[in-house]
Amino acid sequence: MTGKGQGFGFGLGKMKELAEAFKKAQQVQEGAKRLQEELEQMEIQGEAGGGLIKVVVSGNQEPKRVEISPEALNEGADVLSDLVTVAMKDAYNKSTATMRERMEDLTSGLELPGF
Repeated sequence: MTGKGQGFGFGLGKMKELAEAFKKAQQVQEGAKRLQEELEQMEIQGEAGGGLIKVVVSGNQEPKRVEISPEALNEGADVLSDLVTVAMKDAYNKSTATMRERMEDLTSGLELPGF
């Protein structure tokens, strides 16, 4: 077998490709860290009852606060409970959508071999 310069079938072009992939992966990792910090600082609001109840969460779904308008208190405990639940779901859905969009922005254009 003479196969000079072929090593394990991993030519110079493949090494450059692999090095570029590692560089892109490192950029994504750094971007993900910045994104995580940004998501922690975000405030995303969910609402119910036309704004009677507002729930605020961070970009990574950590609850921050609940705002209940005085008018909502007149609705009774069951309705109030339902409104809080709807507002929480709204905030959660908005937060996860925001996180997903930001991650897609972060990873768009990547062409990592094998992924």
